[in-house]
Amino acid sequence: MARLKRVLPINYAIHVLIRSNNRQACFNSSVDYSVYLWWLREYSEKYLVDIHAWVLLENHIHLLCTQKVEGGLSRMIQAIGRQYVRFFNQQNKRTGTLWEGRFRSCIVQSENYLLEVYKYIEMNPVRLELTGQASEYKWSSYLINANGKSSALCKPHDQYLSLGDTKEERSENYRLFCKGKNSEETINEIRKSTNKGLAIGEETFKVSIEKQTGYRFRPLKKGRPIGWRKNKNL
Repeated sequence: MARLKRVLPINYAIHVLIRSNNRQACFNSSVDYSVYLWWLREYSEKYLVDIHAWVLLENHIHLLCTQKVEGGLSRMIQAIGRQYVRFFNQQNKRTGTLWEGRFRSCIVQSENYLLEVYKYIEMNPVRLELTGQASEYKWSSYLINANGKSSALCKPHDQYLSLGDTKEERSENYRLFCKGKNSEETINEIRKSTNKGLAIGEETFKVSIEKQTGYRFRPLKKGRPIGWRKNKNL
């Protein structure tokens, strides 16, 4: 079956999932994590992609970002991927591919949904029981968004900025927000939408994106289409 064309309109927040091939480790040391983040900053600036949140895990990566030019996100991920694979293979005396294939993604409605995706991304280490506190995990943006740590990589989204008038107020309100876990329904929606390339948001938002792009961002309705039996007998 031919894979669906990826459609990522500019100036919309996008959740990205990048997996390693066969779930093998793609980070073996703190140097690996640091190098990937270095190139993420370099290529996000080069290809005009704002990075709002991230987490690097042993065999996959989550990003929340907004591309400012068409194709910027894809070019950024391809460039980082090529650079990092060469580095990783050299470091580990290996050859061959490292990534599963093309990245997975979904568009996220800003109002009422974006901060839930922020939290979903940054609380991954806690859900996976890698740490008891998100603040203890070095390779995510939680320390920046929740604790106010300085970062040249992280570009806050307008929805995050709406949490307060000052950096301190935004950090405090975001920490309080993250104390409440994502609901199972929200987690399932984020995962399903990302794996299938759909959109997260209200129905009107999804319809608007579909009209704008000409592509489907909602799941197909279950069951046979209305009138299928009649048409079959024609």
